[in-house]
Formats: sequence, C-alpha cells, structure tokens
Amino acid sequence: MTFPRAGIAVLCSLCLLTSAAHAGRVVPPRAGQVGIGLQGGYGALLQTGDYGNEFNGGGSYAVHLRYRMRYERALGLTFSAETFDARNPTNYDPADLNSIQPERLNTTLSGLDLYQMFGTRTPTTKYLLISGGLSQERVKLNDGETELSGQFSSDGLYLGAGAGIERFFWQSMAWDLSGRYNAIFTNGKPHHDVQLSLGVMWYASY
Repeated sequence: MTFPRAGIAVLCSLCLLTSAAHAGRVVPPRAGQVGIGLQGGYGALLQTGDYGNEFNGGGSYAVHLRYRMRYERALGLTFSAETFDARNPTNYDPADLNSIQPERLNTTLSGLDLYQMFGTRTPTTKYLLISGGLSQERVKLNDGETELSGQFSSDGLYLGAGAGIERFFWQSMAWDLSGRYNAIFTNGKPHHDVQLSLGVMWYASY
C-alpha cells in the first residue's frame, strides 16, 4: 500500500471513531442550507491514450459549495486542482535542448455537481453525483517553465460521476469522503482521471 493510500485509510478510521463519539450532538442539514467544504486527495490517470501514457498520479485539492434541496437532492459547485507526475521523468541538461521534457501535468476543473443523497436525517449521508464543466491543463517542464500551449497544454470540457459519504461529527459539520471519475476531453478525445479525496464539509445554520 502506498503512503497516500495508507494515510487516507488511517484518516478514515479516525473519522469514524470521532463521529461515533459525537453522534448525539449532530444536527443534519435541512433543505435550503448551504455547505462549504475542502478536500485533499490523490488521483491518477488511467494508462490509456496520450495523456495516460505520459502522466501517472499525484496529489489534489478541491473546494466544494453544496446547496441542499428537497427530495434528498443537492446542487453544487466544485473547483479542483490536480497534479499528475510524468511516468518517465527526464533530467534537464542545459546543454541539451532535447532534454526539455514534461515533468508534471497541472489540471484545474471548474464545474457543476448534481447529487442524489440517501439517509439525510441520519449522521451518515451517502450520495451519488454527476458533474460537468470546464478543464484547463498546463504542463510544467523539467527546466522550470510552464507550457501554455502544446500537445498537453490546452482547455476543454469534462464529464464526471462519483459517490461519497458525509459523516457528521459535530452540529452540521461532517467528514466528506468521496471517489470521482472524470472524463476530460481535449482535442475531441477523452482521458480518464480517477480521484479519491477526504475533507470536511460545513453547513451554515439559519
């Protein structure tokens, strides 16, 4: 098990223990409440196509806005920044221009989320989601420069789906564990991004 995966497993265990200790103090959010959350995670590109063959995995973080609606549904906005390291990094040699190669792919996603939730009156809310929006991808080269246009640096669209759990541990504050898949379309072709993230979601009371 790699360090990021082991760390997420430990954090999940701590979250469940903490949640059990404070279950009596939980106030699940109601329709009309707005939540804001922050997650950190780890993701990878599936090894298919040009992007997946060139880049592997790396860390990520995301900011979520989530509006609870009736019928156990929610509407949200997500802004995420993801990094993917080169599968075969090359050392830069100032005397050799051919040694300038991609070091990392930086991906920014900004999109709309639609949620279907389950168990919204309990301390553990489960959800499914679909998402879509804009993507921006820029390559950092091993000489320290950022490539603004080229084979891998471009703007496009993405479509995604995922599932997650909100585990409330204090008032309307919850641990938010989720897994997401994003198909990122660049030059008409998709590449496949899988993310696992853990963070905190807080719903403002009214």
